[in-house]
Amino acid sequence: MNKKRIVFLTGTRADFGKIKSLIKITQKSKLFDVHIFATGMHMIAKYGKTIIEIEKSGFKNIYPFINHDDIDHMDRNLAKTIDGFSHYILEIKPDLIVVHGDRIEAMAGAIVGSLNNILVTHIEGGEISGTIDELIRHSISKLSHIHLTSNEQAKKRLIQMGEDRNCIFNIGSPDLDVMNSKNLPTLKVVKKYYEIDFKEYAIVMFHPVTTEMVKLKKQIKTFLNSLIKSDLNYIVIYPNNDMGSNIILEEYKKITDNNKFKIYPSLRFEYFLVLLKNAQFIIGNSSAGIREAPYYNIPTINIGNRQNNRVKSKTIKSIDFIEKDITKAIKDALLTKKVTKDVDFGNGNSDKKFYNLLQKNTFWNIQNQKQFKDLN
Repeated sequence: MNKKRIVFLTGTRADFGKIKSLIKITQKSKLFDVHIFATGMHMIAKYGKTIIEIEKSGFKNIYPFINHDDIDHMDRNLAKTIDGFSHYILEIKPDLIVVHGDRIEAMAGAIVGSLNNILVTHIEGGEISGTIDELIRHSISKLSHIHLTSNEQAKKRLIQMGEDRNCIFNIGSPDLDVMNSKNLPTLKVVKKYYEIDFKEYAIVMFHPVTTEMVKLKKQIKTFLNSLIKSDLNYIVIYPNNDMGSNIILEEYKKITDNNKFKIYPSLRFEYFLVLLKNAQFIIGNSSAGIREAPYYNIPTINIGNRQNNRVKSKTIKSIDFIEKDITKAIKDALLTKKVTKDVDFGNGNSDKKFYNLLQKNTFWNIQNQKQFKDLN
């Protein structure tokens, strides 16, 4: 097999954590020429300029691209990303584009790849959620030629969407490769690095729901009031840079001088995992509460409908923006006993499964001319 050129596209700290192990195993191999197109939140100083973390991971062939001028216009940022990525792939001429999830950056990658007859692989298609993200995710799946799902249920949904079952491979969720790693730092090291002096703490991750902008200010006020009244310690991580994030950050200014809160634009993925693994609970509406927390058996208080219909677990309590309900959920989370792990996202060997797939000629012979497959 001739040496294949692969481009991984990443736009957020979250999707980088998901694809990190896949980049690592392929970039170490002599069989592949691996490149990284880093854009989106990675390039914004306000959100920690996390391209630095990509560089610190020891990866090479990193191409930085600024795609944001105004977060309130996702359509313009999509258009800008398409333009930038199109010029980029014209230069390096990849054999494969790898995208993840449900962000506009991934959609840009899928659009450019499909329109230029380049194979596109979509990681974690077939998932469902309750916001505009779901529309974007399914659109990316329809524009992609190869699917790497995290579970069998997602695979079934893609088949239901007319995707060819022979182009869908369940490799599990790649972040488990990192979550299971024996090389994660100790909690002591992480606390020292981020100057966290809390003995016990919970994690806060709250993102705007772009279809509920008129409610957002009231929602975040209710949410913060509940956290303040609980009198617990919280590690707060900035929201995604979606429309509405400035409203959330404006409210966070009210807790910057509160010694019960430590606020961070971003955390290194491995360090975040260690903090999550040792947290009392996670609260907000992040997918980390739906995916990573249940794997570590950490209680999740999921507020609002951003994660509607995602994978369910006994460790997840879903409620609305009602202060007394949030207060009760926090008290219940502190009393939660460990339960048998009831989520299935693979065995932490997604990187090896991915690498094995890439070595098969059948993978590279998948056609970029797709046909809708009717259900039998």
